Amino acid sequence: MGRILEGCEPKEVLRFFEELSAIPHGSGNTDMISDHLVHFAEVRGLSYEQDELGNVIIRKPAAPGHENAPAVILQGHMDMVCEKKPDCTLDMENEGLRLKLQDGVLSADGTTLGGDDGIAVAYMMALLDGDYVHPSLECVFTVDEEIGMLGAAGMNMSGLKGRMLLNIDNEVEGLLLCGCAGGASTSIFLPLTREDRAFPDSEVMVLSISGLLGGHSGIEINKGRANANILMGRVLQALLKKLPHEMRIYGLAGGTKDNAITALSECKMWIAESSKQDAFRVLEDLQRVLREEYGAQDPDISLSLIPGKEKGNAPVMTNPENRRPFSEMTTRRAIWLLRSLPYGVQKMSFQIPGFVETSLNLGTLTTTEEMMRACFLIRSSRNSEKEELISRLEALTAVFSCKVITEGDYPAWEYREISPLREVMKTCYREQYGEDMRVETIHAGVECGIFSDHIPGIDAISFGPQMNDIHTPRESMDLASAERTWKLLLRVLEVLAC
Repeated sequence: MGRILEGCEPKEVLRFFEELSAIPHGSGNTDMISDHLVHFAEVRGLSYEQDELGNVIIRKPAAPGHENAPAVILQGHMDMVCEKKPDCTLDMENEGLRLKLQDGVLSADGTTLGGDDGIAVAYMMALLDGDYVHPSLECVFTVDEEIGMLGAAGMNMSGLKGRMLLNIDNEVEGLLLCGCAGGASTSIFLPLTREDRAFPDSEVMVLSISGLLGGHSGIEINKGRANANILMGRVLQALLKKLPHEMRIYGLAGGTKDNAITALSECKMWIAESSKQDAFRVLEDLQRVLREEYGAQDPDISLSLIPGKEKGNAPVMTNPENRRPFSEMTTRRAIWLLRSLPYGVQKMSFQIPGFVETSLNLGTLTTTEEMMRACFLIRSSRNSEKEELISRLEALTAVFSCKVITEGDYPAWEYREISPLREVMKTCYREQYGEDMRVETIHAGVECGIFSDHIPGIDAISFGPQMNDIHTPRESMDLASAERTWKLLLRVLEVLAC
């Protein structure tokens, strides 16, 4: 099968991007791509390190005549968010992506593209493979950025010599990031009590909330998009009011990543046969209301209730799917908890107009035999506000006897008033584009925060080519932008080598 990107520019970069796309590399599944980078370095005789987490550092000496220039760190993450359309059959754990190219825009068939952050990996591979003017390079490839920046957080950075960091993990061309929010993953565990049988004359039904746009829980949290897990609490409460004794939940599942606004959530339940029509009417009315409320942000919200092919006139046996219903009180407590949980923007910045300072996103909702788990990603540019929001969740959920665990905590990346590296990038951008580069901080996590925390005094910036709808199956990358960004990167390195 021929290469879909053959003949496309920048060819020296895109050949590596296509090569990487053939390797499954979702978060938590990066061993193959990590080993691929090690093999890449070995074949070219480059110095490298691979740690126990799978992080890889590949070093390349400065171009001849530029040995006295200070070393530069280039950095990106090798993992991607694996999301796909409901009808997509691709096994993203074991199969490569199916790339699509149309009118200069690259995407993947039915799945996320992995441009975030495969393009950084491809840029660095092209630099390591080619003959360009640059100072000595330390190319850092981290794992599991998308699930809490675990690779960067666990990396030993003491061996890095560079004190200038070019992070290539920004999805807006012309935007230079110089600060970001910190974050933490907080999980709430609700104990479950189950019954051995459903009530008589009942049927398994599957409630689905779908049709939402979803998106990045940092960059797009201020767009007012609905979160399917949060809506699930509202929908279930409406059903509970109409059917106070005729429904029992037995399973909840929504979202796959805590850093993606949940676009699909499902609840499996037992409903009395005599109450199904009432349930349909509740959903019909509520769908109309939700479409009016979210008409500008999520106009295609859909609520559906379909049979699950099991009747409740016999004991419900424990099986891998576990259809044993929650008790009536546990059903109510689960609904009340979901209804109480906060979501979205919690505070806007008073220093930077339009900048989100603190937010949280209920990214995943799951159930086991004994627990319902709701997992949040909390973000804030102020560490004190992040801690306060975690404390608030602990207090709120204590009344439900919930256990709360916080992990994957990473620091904010604070803006530097004086940054020579930022000035070099701005000058090179102005030369190439004929206009000024925007300089901003962002309400999403960037690994620069961890590098800045571990390497005092490091001068860091983050940039990248234009990508749209990252973390969703609509993700795409503009190839003309990827080429312009490649030329910009080469020019910046040329200036830093002098």
